[in-house]
Amino acid sequence: MEGLHLTADCFDCTCHRSLLLDQKELSDIAVAAALQAGLTVVGEKFHSFSNPDGSAAGVTCALLLAESHIAIHTWPERNAVTLDVYVCNFNDNNSDKARDIIAMLVEAFQPASVSRQQLTRGRQHDAPAVMTWEKLTPHTAYGTQLGHTIAEASSSFQHIQISESAEFGKIMRIDDAYMTSERDEFFYHECLVHPAALAHPAPRRALIIGGGDGGSTEELLKHPGMEHVSLCEIDAEVVRLSRAHLQNIHHGKLDDSRVEHVHADGFAFIREATDSYDLILLDLTDPVTPSGTTLAAGCVTVDFFADCKRRLSQDGCLVMHLGSPFYHPQRFAGTVADLRKSFRFVRPYTVFVPLYGALWGMAIASNTLDPCEPEIATLEERIRERRIGDLQYYNAEIHKALFVLPNFVQNLLHNNKQEMQ
Repeated sequence: MEGLHLTADCFDCTCHRSLLLDQKELSDIAVAAALQAGLTVVGEKFHSFSNPDGSAAGVTCALLLAESHIAIHTWPERNAVTLDVYVCNFNDNNSDKARDIIAMLVEAFQPASVSRQQLTRGRQHDAPAVMTWEKLTPHTAYGTQLGHTIAEASSSFQHIQISESAEFGKIMRIDDAYMTSERDEFFYHECLVHPAALAHPAPRRALIIGGGDGGSTEELLKHPGMEHVSLCEIDAEVVRLSRAHLQNIHHGKLDDSRVEHVHADGFAFIREATDSYDLILLDLTDPVTPSGTTLAAGCVTVDFFADCKRRLSQDGCLVMHLGSPFYHPQRFAGTVADLRKSFRFVRPYTVFVPLYGALWGMAIASNTLDPCEPEIATLEERIRERRIGDLQYYNAEIHKALFVLPNFVQNLLHNNKQEMQ
């Protein structure tokens, strides 16, 4: 009985009016959505209503699935539709399929506005863990078992879920993609923040785009000279849930007096900003996943990188993750190439992130600062002077090692450069 129950109330639909009135047309679209999502239709019931004068007045339908049901009710007099999709996750996690169906149906009706609701059904705190999967590519997925859901919410942007797990502690997922966990977040956050922050002689102002879990904010504030951090997270729900449930990741730094919260689109924020920053961290979701383009796509473009460059101080650095050089080679190499169109120094580096199940790429870009230049002794001295403790991954030796790329990564970058010439 455990499963995902989604509803969507669609208003001011601009689809052809026949879709709100014709039983056969509605049936064809509902069945096609179920089959395209990979679910099994076992029965259907459609009923057309009529006005007193005999004219069509809407359709109610129920599509019975082996995995549960799809229900649709049209209200042509209001150009409105209500959608109801419930899928069972007893043997497989069908949550992505439910989301796909809702997305296909909403697109068919072309509403001007949509009100969405979500309910996780049949899960008890003592229920057995369920294996969940994140697609690295259309052909490969990485999975881990999740226990009960601690908190979840559907914002106007995405679905956020925080769950327990045996090995990772609390895990945050966004649209079913793993974001961060209590027990391995330091692999990602320390390597995103400290190579640039310690290569910089004295970082004082930073901008984080994304990063609503607070992990990168917490690492930045380990540097005592950090006076101000602007945290530009478009989705306030991510910050709200993180503040309440991921204290072991942000350690209360989301509420530090030096942190300014901005809930805005990162692309627009950078374009309109007038402040300058020593560090800009793009702590974003993946811009493109096997399921499609995400919110982050607008922040990984040549134009965006050029706007970031204009907002950097003299020795400022831009830092971002690149995806996996093995699973996402074109994105990895292409992003490095795009960064090089704006910055003199672009230094890619790699770190294995357990939660992602892959070697992950990052990059530091700057016009004046080369993060490979500081010697180990210089880095160690800066760590001591800044009294940076509680580091579980990063140290001065690791700093130098991060930028030593495996041969296949070097070849990937070299071949991409040759293709572009």
